[in-house]
Amino acid sequence: MDFTKIINMLQMGLGYLAAFFIFIATLKSARFKGILGEWLVNILIKIFLDKQVYHLIKDVTLETNEGTTQIDHIIVSQFGIFVIETKNMKGWIYGGAGQKTWTQKIFKHTTKFQNPLHQNYKHIKTLESHLSIDKASIFSVIIFIGDSTFKTTMPDNVQYARGGIKYIKSKTTHIFTDDEVEQIITQIESGRLRPGFKTNRQHIKHVKALVKRKSDSQICKK
Repeated sequence: MDFTKIINMLQMGLGYLAAFFIFIATLKSARFKGILGEWLVNILIKIFLDKQVYHLIKDVTLETNEGTTQIDHIIVSQFGIFVIETKNMKGWIYGGAGQKTWTQKIFKHTTKFQNPLHQNYKHIKTLESHLSIDKASIFSVIIFIGDSTFKTTMPDNVQYARGGIKYIKSKTTHIFTDDEVEQIITQIESGRLRPGFKTNRQHIKHVKALVKRKSDSQICKK
């Protein structure tokens, strides 16, 4: 019996098995879910919003006094600027506009996560500062993608997929001229950090530092 052949087959099988488990772990990772959610929102925007009217800018990283902030989608139109935060989640979602954290419940498992309205508020304030425009012309939009159900009454700007598009279309008052829209797009493009691995890595490093600082602060208070 040729044991070498058997050992090679076993090693190959273990390699495939390891690759399979890595693939499954990647699919379940928060990063992959986030990327998938953003991709699905991109598709929604491209299908249901007229690109001649609503101009999409994706994955915008802007510098702040504390580091950087990353915005999933910015839509610039005559009807205002829409800053979209995407959440790819499942289960029951509990939350309110004024709450610091919201709750995700899947069967008996409960998880707390940052209020996305508060998260998007920072994005809007940063964008407002970069553009030097009235905050009334910037709208916060939270879009939930995935098999989730709101178990509490949500504000009008917190919606499931198509509901987010409907909310954007509900703004029909002209705020900007065509020239102003072009100027805003140019300002955002010129003010953003160059998209790519390096920018993403710097932003992730900044977020991890903020989380650690917050965790250390809570420990000190205790």
